[in-house]
Amino acid sequence: MDTQRRASRAATLHLKDDRTLAVREVQVTEPEALDAQSAYAEELLARFGFSIQTPDEPEEGAIFIVVLHENAPVAYGGIRPVSSRLAAAEVKRMWVHADWRGSGLGSALLKRLEDIAAAESYREVVLDTHGSLAEAIRLYERAGYRRVRRYNDNPDAELFFAKDLVD
Repeated sequence: MDTQRRASRAATLHLKDDRTLAVREVQVTEPEALDAQSAYAEELLARFGFSIQTPDEPEEGAIFIVVLHENAPVAYGGIRPVSSRLAAAEVKRMWVHADWRGSGLGSALLKRLEDIAAAESYREVVLDTHGSLAEAIRLYERAGYRRVRRYNDNPDAELFFAKDLVD
C-alpha cells in the first residue's frame, strides 16, 4: 500500500469546533475496535431494543478506522467491498459515542470513509441502516446519499442508501 493511501486512513480528524482527534486504521479484532463494536451494540440494544452480532469478523478487502480521544474510542467505522454492485464499497458500523454527537464527528468520519473508498478506486459507496436510527438517516441525507433499493440480505436493515464518488 502506498504512503498516500495509508495517510488517508490515519493521522487526525478535524472537527468543526477546531478540535483534532487521532485516527487509526485497525483490524476488527484489535482492542479499540472491539471496544467500539461493543459500545455500538450496547447502544442499539438500549435505545432501540435490537442487537447486532459482535465482534465483527475480519473480511478480505475491509478497512476499518477508529477515532480516539484520550486513547479511548469515540467513533468507529469501515468500508468493505460489495459483490452485488460494480465498484462499490459499503460503509459499515458507523458509530459515534453519544457524548460526541453534534460535534461534527459523524460527518467527518463519514467523509474520511468516503475518502478511503475513493483512494481504493471505488466509484460508489452504499450503506444500510435501521429505520429507527433517525440521526444516522439525517447524517446520510445531508451528506448527499440517495435512497436505493435493497442491495443485501441484512435482516436488520430497513433503508438503503448510495452516493457516487465520481461525477
